[in-house]
Formats: sequence, C-alpha cells, structure tokens
Amino acid sequence: MQINAIILQPKKPFIWTSGWKSPIYCDNRKILSYPEIRNNIRQNLSAIALNHFKGANIIAGVATAGIPHGVLVAEEIGAPFIYVRDKAKNHGKKNQIEGYYNIGDSVILIEDLISSGKSSIAAAEALITKGLNIKGIISIFNYGFNHAKNSFKKSKIEYISLCDYDTLLKQAIDSQYIEKNDLEILKDWRKNPSIWKS
Repeated sequence: MQINAIILQPKKPFIWTSGWKSPIYCDNRKILSYPEIRNNIRQNLSAIALNHFKGANIIAGVATAGIPHGVLVAEEIGAPFIYVRDKAKNHGKKNQIEGYYNIGDSVILIEDLISSGKSSIAAAEALITKGLNIKGIISIFNYGFNHAKNSFKKSKIEYISLCDYDTLLKQAIDSQYIEKNDLEILKDWRKNPSIWKS
C-alpha cells in the first residue's frame, strides 16, 4: 500500500481482464522499482523456499509477472532458474518451458499473485508433464477465493503466500487506508467476485 502496488477502491471498482468488477487492484510489478521492498520480498520468498519446501533444486517463475521475482529467489539461494509460459510458442523450438532442467528435478514455482489459481496450477501441470517434481508454489499475494482453495486441493499442489486478502484488509483498516464502512463491501466482493456488483 505504501507504493500503491495494491489499490483499494470500494466505491470506484476496477475491471479485470476477466470482466469482473473489483474493488482491488494488485500490481506487484511495482515492487521491482523499490529496492528496499524488493529485497524484503526476495528474502521472505527465499526463506519459504529454503525452510518449507526443502529439497528443491530449481526455481521456476510463471510468465510473466512471476519471472523477475523467481529470478531474485534463485539468485538469493543459488539455484538454477527456469520459467513457464501459459502455452508453447508456435515458432522456433516451440518451448513452453525455458531454461535447462532434467527429468526428476524438484521445482518450486514462484508466482506474483494467486486469484483463481488457474495459471499457477496450469504452470505446475506443464512442469509435471515434462517429468519435474513440484514441491510447491509460493506467491507474494493471495486473494483467498474459495474456488482457488478447492482447485489447489484437487490438484494436490501446496501453496504459500506472503500476504493474503484478510491480512491486507486488517492492515488497511489499522493504517486508515480505508474506512470501516468500506470493509463490508470488500468482504462481500470476495464471497463471489464473478457476480459482484458495486
């Protein structure tokens, strides 16, 4: 919130690519422009990679927003880095996964944020298809949608986020970034974001 990477506008919602109306906009790419915050994110993502998902020997980023943060984590812990596109290129070597890896390698996937979980799970499945072992997914932010939780549970892929929607709302109230009467609007949106009306 300090750098407006997250903006809360309950009374003036954004429109997401999906067409959903949303009282929140999350742009973690902004983190890269602020060294102190970028370093903090890098260190905390790396701590989860080292302490929770032990035994991984490759860091992967989800294209495109997960790539820079994934590279930072790989650099911090001294691991190789690869990245995963949403689909294979239709030219050149037609790769979906870029970088060097071996069948059987263990991978931690870095994502900037998790909303529906669809792109994260698809990236993990692309890696699994190539014979890689997914230790887990780490993201900077997570909306905590129920359908995302169910999708991860069904796919049997573990994920951890540095921050989630509930923590964000608490901080937004504590820092007076939003008013208390905005809180119900923001909570109501998360219950069913695809049909939410401001």
